[in-house]
Amino acid sequence: MKYYLDLFSPETYEAFSKSDRTISGFRQSQESYAKRIKIGDKLVCYMTKLSRFVGVLEVQSKYFIDDEPIFYPKQDPFTVRFKVKPLAWLPKETAIPIKDKRIWDNLSFTKGLEHNSTHWTGKVRNSLNQLDDQDGNILEKFIFEQLNNGEEFEINEREYEKLITHKVHRLDKVVNVTVPKNNDEEVADENKYEQRDSIKVQALLGNIGAQMGLKIWLPRSDRNAVLKHWKDNKNSILNILPLNYDETTIKTIEQIDVLWLRGRAIVRAFEVEHTTSIYSGILRMADLLALQPNMNIKLHIVAPYTRKEKVFQEIRRPVFSLLDEAPLSERCTYLSYDSIEELSKQKHLLHLSDSVVDEYIEEAE
Repeated sequence: MKYYLDLFSPETYEAFSKSDRTISGFRQSQESYAKRIKIGDKLVCYMTKLSRFVGVLEVQSKYFIDDEPIFYPKQDPFTVRFKVKPLAWLPKETAIPIKDKRIWDNLSFTKGLEHNSTHWTGKVRNSLNQLDDQDGNILEKFIFEQLNNGEEFEINEREYEKLITHKVHRLDKVVNVTVPKNNDEEVADENKYEQRDSIKVQALLGNIGAQMGLKIWLPRSDRNAVLKHWKDNKNSILNILPLNYDETTIKTIEQIDVLWLRGRAIVRAFEVEHTTSIYSGILRMADLLALQPNMNIKLHIVAPYTRKEKVFQEIRRPVFSLLDEAPLSERCTYLSYDSIEELSKQKHLLHLSDSVVDEYIEEAE
């Protein structure tokens, strides 16, 4: 028996809580991970945004594919499914915060870290990540203790409600949207230290792509700054984009922070955000899809982990959720600065394909 992580957003937590809790579903991109799961394995459930452990599910079947909607009308994205038995399921008030001392000081990926560290976040990046047996035992033990004792941890209900997305009915499906409110945190931050951080991340992305044998595009205005952090020994940087698009599209593409190209095709596009508004890069991605709705490119917003939820809030704005072909949230994913640094340390990048990036992405729920 092994332990695996099962991530829930506040919205999917609420939906699962109202169900009979006998089916747990995952996105199609998780199918390769689902193949490892065996009957009797346990899923330790964690609620993102609130950062709390909420339950334990025991796997009762091999995975199966089923697109019959369960939690979402018309279209349910969680089509890779298991039959499960809920061994414990906690109300959100008694769900255990990961920074509770009993948890934080004992898990292998958090103990010894400061509470403001983000080095632990890679472990809770994706569902079906395997947990160490000791970590699984610790979490199961405390979740069961909470089930019996019910110690409460304060929740601001108004703030919690803000974490749950709204639904908008498109002609083809129902999509989740958010309506971010203007506040002081949305003022653009021109802090030079943060700008330097984003330049370093651009350099890492350029180097990773080059190591994989890809060609790299950087905006001309950024190149000198990026090349102070990355020596392009492979002459990977392009001076001209070899693309056959109209002038407006080309000018939009040229401003994207990092492009990976194979031959004459863009493989992946990265916008590296360093401002608190987390808006300019997302807007550029949306502009690109509006100009070329059939463009088949993997799009990524790269930002510090502390701004992940802000990225998801912005990416689910109604204007981006009602694009003709598909919502931006289905075309564009999030990568943290930490995950890019982690990827850059992968051995044998020369022998890896760009698909390795998909192991680090996080999607808007």
